[in-house]
Amino acid sequence: MAAWHSSASKLNVSPSSAPVCILLIFSFLVALHRFAGGRLRSRLGSRLPLPPGPKPLPIIGNAADVPTTMMAQRFKEMTDKHGEVVYLNALGQPMIILGSHEAALELLDKRTANYSDRQPSAMRELAGWEWTFVLMPYGLPWRRRRKELHQFFHPNAILQHQPLQQREALKFLKNVIEKPDTFSHQVRHSFASTIMRIAYGIKVIDEKDPYVEAIEAGSAAFTEAFVPGAFLVDTFPILRHIPGWFPGAEFKQKAAAWKKIAHNMRDAPFEMTMESLVKGTAERSIATTIIEKARRKECSDISAEKIIARDVSALAYAAGADTTISTVQTFFLAMTCYPEVQAKARAELDTVVGSTRLPTFEDRGSLPYITAVAKESIRWQSVAPLGIPHRSLEDDEFRGYFIPKGSAVIANLYAFSRDPRVYPDPETFDPERFLKDGKINPDVQDPSTFAFGYGRRICPGRHFAEASLFIIIASVLHTLTIDYAVDDGGKLIIPEVKMTDGVLSYPLPFPCSIKPRSPEHIQLVHTGLAQPD
Repeated sequence: MAAWHSSASKLNVSPSSAPVCILLIFSFLVALHRFAGGRLRSRLGSRLPLPPGPKPLPIIGNAADVPTTMMAQRFKEMTDKHGEVVYLNALGQPMIILGSHEAALELLDKRTANYSDRQPSAMRELAGWEWTFVLMPYGLPWRRRRKELHQFFHPNAILQHQPLQQREALKFLKNVIEKPDTFSHQVRHSFASTIMRIAYGIKVIDEKDPYVEAIEAGSAAFTEAFVPGAFLVDTFPILRHIPGWFPGAEFKQKAAAWKKIAHNMRDAPFEMTMESLVKGTAERSIATTIIEKARRKECSDISAEKIIARDVSALAYAAGADTTISTVQTFFLAMTCYPEVQAKARAELDTVVGSTRLPTFEDRGSLPYITAVAKESIRWQSVAPLGIPHRSLEDDEFRGYFIPKGSAVIANLYAFSRDPRVYPDPETFDPERFLKDGKINPDVQDPSTFAFGYGRRICPGRHFAEASLFIIIASVLHTLTIDYAVDDGGKLIIPEVKMTDGVLSYPLPFPCSIKPRSPEHIQLVHTGLAQPD
């Protein structure tokens, strides 16, 4: 009965109430039907064993084994015990947990045609995220949006964004120098400002810009709405039809609130850009480029193209920005806890860049230690610990095991980042693990090979995200000193290294001291900002 109590708690109701009992009985019957159907194995499945995993219970299977908190850590414990490919069956839903990068690479990358789908999600539509291709099923709508995003974020395309990225880094430095206690907010504001300019041609000036606030609210809603297993309606989609007043239907009220937030994030800045386009004052952006290209094609359906432009512009934020925001916050945490790393990075910057200018993208190849700091910031704390589950389109065989059609395939990125075979002493922040003879060691696995996903579902904004991360880290270390905060008694405050629990993970708020290295470094920032935009 523990699994049923768990399910009831996800509905935010007491399992003792009569209406909920009705729901649970109904769920039980649906699970029984799904379980029976799941036993009808294909010819492939009849001659192959399923991957190992915890022993299932009758009817509910492994529902009680699926963790509701710290999922990545608990799944890692499973793969450590049972092997790097683990099978669960939760209420009839087959799940494959991948505990190694090699297994994920083989399935999700090399067999991407079979593993590019997403699990059906009732919350996707209920919470207003039907437009985001991150959750879209594999098909033409997804491919079209992916294609449009790629043209703006492939390695050559992002070069045009470098001047804007460098300028936003300067604004970030200025804001942190003036208000160091707000550095975490400034990180998010900086990236939101950058992406608003690229996606919509909108210049963000005020810190309380409504469009930036809309993006921040949307990101927070997404993180809360799509925690795996958080809502029973994703397991039993028929529950979406129960009325909002029905006991146990609180998820519908939450979803309705999230839908307004998600659609406002998608629509408000786009509508502003379309108004500017009509007036002839719009700056070139992702949105205007797609619309103008459609207008040049006589056969184009402009209304359909507007939907594509609207969706792709909003998706641009998710195509690397949220990942980078968390990683930059993690970088500040690491620099607070590892002053010796900061000292080595600063020595490299002083040698290569000097004291009369700020680092630029042209310095990237000459700053291997800074590059290593960026890689270790990605690895040290996982931004998306479990990624977004893939879905198998057909039955498959892997290492002698049967992978059923319709399986949710979860790549445990957290486990990959903690693999001691690849990253010895994984809990320690150590950029030198990526270096050999003063250069980046190509024999050490780059965490970017798994942190941004796999196959056709790999994040299209990864190159932009890595470029943003480099210029922020280089700029911060060249101009600022990050140190432990001090309490009223003069004692150092050692921050706790802990991340939030969710689809996207961020460092919990932590105290630190941030000061400019010298008045001369402050002047470098102001001189840079004085240049024409």
